[in-house]
Amino acid sequence: MSGAPLVKLLCGLLYPESEPEWKDRAREMLAGSFGPVQRESGPFPFRSTDYYRDISPELSRCFFSFDGLVFPDLVRWKKTAIGLESSSASGHPGGRRVNMDPGYIDGARLVLASTKDNAHRIYIDEGIFAETTLCRRKSGWESFSYTFPDFRSGIYDAFLETARRDWLADVRERKKSMGG
Repeated sequence: MSGAPLVKLLCGLLYPESEPEWKDRAREMLAGSFGPVQRESGPFPFRSTDYYRDISPELSRCFFSFDGLVFPDLVRWKKTAIGLESSSASGHPGGRRVNMDPGYIDGARLVLASTKDNAHRIYIDEGIFAETTLCRRKSGWESFSYTFPDFRSGIYDAFLETARRDWLADVRERKKSMGG
């Protein structure tokens, strides 16, 4: 992966609003797979679509960002998340209890992984697609015509901006430690 940019791994989580313990369980599962959680957003009500009704009719969303900088590995991250989602279904007749959307943030963009193809998504490998969900300009986070309504609304911008600042600080620290 020589030449690949270093990014800040983050993961969006959907979980049943009536079962907030799933947020803590998912946090532990994600930390076990991706390393220590650096930041966690507060819960946001998720009412944008009924697509995830199999989890619960009323959902909450939160985000986790992880310590340090990593090379982008959306395929591995998404496949890991799918496995963790499947393990959340164990013992639950209704199926999975969480949805995990890994991706990354850097100075210019928020990129998320998906298993669903669409005109604006780029196929990477092994059934995984990449989507630039938001871009960062001088004025802040900007959406695209295809950006999901909840991301377009700006409700997550404060958390994303904090994760971006963490990315910037990590990049500066890395440069300093390398004598640059």
